[in-house]
Amino acid sequence: MRIVFMGTPEFAVASLDALIESGAEIVGVVTAPDKPAGRGQKLSESAVKQYAVAHGLKVLQPEKLKNEQFLADLQALKADLQVVVAFRMLPEVVWNMPPNGTINLHASLLPQYRGAAPINWVLINGEKESGVTTFFLKHDIDTGDILFTEKVTLTGKETAGELHDRLMNKGAGLLVKTVKGIESGRYKELPQAQLVEGAELKHAPKIFKDDCKIDWTKPVQNTYNLIRGLSPYPTAFTTLNDKTLKVFAVDFEITEPGISPGGFLTDNKTFLKFAAADGFISLTDLQLEGKKRMGIEEFLRGVRL
Repeated sequence: MRIVFMGTPEFAVASLDALIESGAEIVGVVTAPDKPAGRGQKLSESAVKQYAVAHGLKVLQPEKLKNEQFLADLQALKADLQVVVAFRMLPEVVWNMPPNGTINLHASLLPQYRGAAPINWVLINGEKESGVTTFFLKHDIDTGDILFTEKVTLTGKETAGELHDRLMNKGAGLLVKTVKGIESGRYKELPQAQLVEGAELKHAPKIFKDDCKIDWTKPVQNTYNLIRGLSPYPTAFTTLNDKTLKVFAVDFEITEPGISPGGFLTDNKTFLKFAAADGFISLTDLQLEGKKRMGIEEFLRGVRL
C-alpha cells in the first residue's frame, strides 16, 4: 500500500522508522511547520521532519489542514492508507481521503483516556495498566473502531518519560502489525460503543499549568503519582522562598507528619521533605527557579533554608 504518515514529536518517529524497516511504502510525511524555539528564536524542525528529510521522504508542512494547495498536494500522493501518530485533529476531508481510510495510534487502552495527554493522566490517576491502541479515525476524537491493542503492566513507580518510551516502542510494533493486517485483510473492527456501555470513562485532557501545582493537603500517594505523572514534562511544581520549585523525582513515607501540609523539614545536607496530608514527600531531583536541575544534596549545598 501507498502510505502517508502524519506525526510531529519523537513519539511518532519510532513508528515511522518501524514502518520503513518493515518495508512499507511511505510516499509522503505530513508534520507541523517549523517553529521558532530557544533564546535565539531560530526555526526548529519537528523530530518527524528531521527523520523524514534524513531518509529522503517527501515532506508536507501545512499551516492549515483545509488549505486548498495542501489538499491538492496530499491527493497527488495517491495514498491507499494514512497513518497518524501524535499529530493534530484532522478534518474529514483529510481523514476520509484514502480508499482504506486513516488509522491512528493512541497511547492508551481505548476507550479509556481519550484525549491529548493519556500517558500523564494514567500515571496521575495511579492506574495499574496502560497500553496502545490502533483505530480508524472518525468524526469525534479517539472514538473510531478499534483494530488492535497491546497492554503494559505498570509498576506504580515509573515516570511519564519512562512510560512514554515504553509505549513509543510498543506502539511502533503494534502499528506495523495493524498496517500488515489491513494490507492482508486480516483484521476486525471493534466499535468502541460496545466497550463504553456501562463503563466509567476516564479522560486525558490537555494539561495546563494549574494542573501541575502540587496541593500539599492531598494524600501522599496522590502527590507522588502527580509528580511522576508530570516528570520530566511539563513537571509538577511548588514554591520555596517565593520561587518556583520544579519537582522531578521524590520518595515518600506515610506517617503522622506533625506539621501543617506544605511545611518542610531539612537537615540542609541530605534531605528536604514536605508534609502532605498523611506523610512526607522527600524531594530527590529538583530545579529552583533560575537554577539548573540537580539532585538534593547538590541543591542543598547551594541553598540555605
